Amino acid sequence: MSRSLVEYLRRFVTDAWRRGWQPAELARHLGRELSAGHAAMVSDMIADEMRGYAAASVDGRWAAQVAAIEAAAPGKGAWWGNDAEYLGAWYALGRDAEFIGTVTTAIETMHAFHHLPILEKLLPLPGTGSATAPTPAGTANSADERMLGKIRALLSKAESTEFAEEAEALSARAQALMAKYSIDHALLAAESGREEAPGGRRIGVDNPYEAPKVSLLQTVAQANRCRTVWSKEIGLVTVIGFPADLDAVELLFTSLLVQANTAMLRAGGKQDAYGRSRTRAFRQSFLVSYAIRIGERLAEATSHAEQEAVAEQQAAGGARDDGANENGANENGAHENGAHENGGTDLVPFLAARQEAVDDAVDAMFGNSLKRSRSPRATDAEGWSSGRAAADMASLHNREQVVGTAR
Repeated sequence: MSRSLVEYLRRFVTDAWRRGWQPAELARHLGRELSAGHAAMVSDMIADEMRGYAAASVDGRWAAQVAAIEAAAPGKGAWWGNDAEYLGAWYALGRDAEFIGTVTTAIETMHAFHHLPILEKLLPLPGTGSATAPTPAGTANSADERMLGKIRALLSKAESTEFAEEAEALSARAQALMAKYSIDHALLAAESGREEAPGGRRIGVDNPYEAPKVSLLQTVAQANRCRTVWSKEIGLVTVIGFPADLDAVELLFTSLLVQANTAMLRAGGKQDAYGRSRTRAFRQSFLVSYAIRIGERLAEATSHAEQEAVAEQQAAGGARDDGANENGANENGAHENGAHENGGTDLVPFLAARQEAVDDAVDAMFGNSLKRSRSPRATDAEGWSSGRAAADMASLHNREQVVGTAR
């Protein structure tokens, strides 16, 4: 029985990958729909299935998800001898009170696989020979990893410190690096002639208050020239954009959500004049207002960052033109060879073209299946004012916080 159930479970895992599911999403979904025990069992099946693929045939992002699942698995490596031993080893770990409970967990997991919806394929499947190529030292990708590591470290410290001024300074520095990282990455790709296409990344968003959280993610994505599609029934939001912009969206959204939750919970519970709880209405309104105000500030910050980048390009182009004139270069000849007047890529139409490419990618992925959802509503005036004030206090892209504008 154990051998048969394990064989079926592995087969269902492989089928789920063909339906667009990634390892981390699959384990999360089983935990969300059933229990942590079901998620642990499917994580075992994922780890076992991956043993059949050569490392060179697995995309690096896929392999990273599998590694994280294996690292978090309870009793990792304690059971695996052969398929016939699996259920007995699972039961021996004390995961179920009775052996029939272990069998039930396996059958319920199999049943859940029958109801998985089809998702868009965002990564190459393992075994396709599409592993991420090694990154040569000194390339943009190796620089990206160093920059993202620095940003993550800054945000982690900002979210853990008990001192508001220190958190603000750390967040400001991290968010300034994100803005520079995104624009510089786009310009480097253009100037080097490296082809870059939009992709997708799915981010989990759960209750409570999932709609306002999705609204916050959408505003962050829009400010970074990305688009979002919410699959509400499975609690996943697909963000479509260029790689550097996707990195910025994920990091900034996560940090802003932590800041919002901290401020919201600090406000405590609320009651109306009759002593009835209005905490849920307050928190819903808080997050709706927070998302709207953050969207306004991000739009301003994005415009400011682009203007600075254009000014830097024009200054660099002017310096190069002066040097060329001193050396006797013919201006018309330079233009005939394709040089821009500002000495580089014309940033504004370039970013507009990238936005159009993102829109085309959304159409290619989802076609005519998309429906617009209704924006979440704010019904509590105090929650609205508090959320807007919290958004004004958040530091964005190294700009000073705004104080006293809640209304």
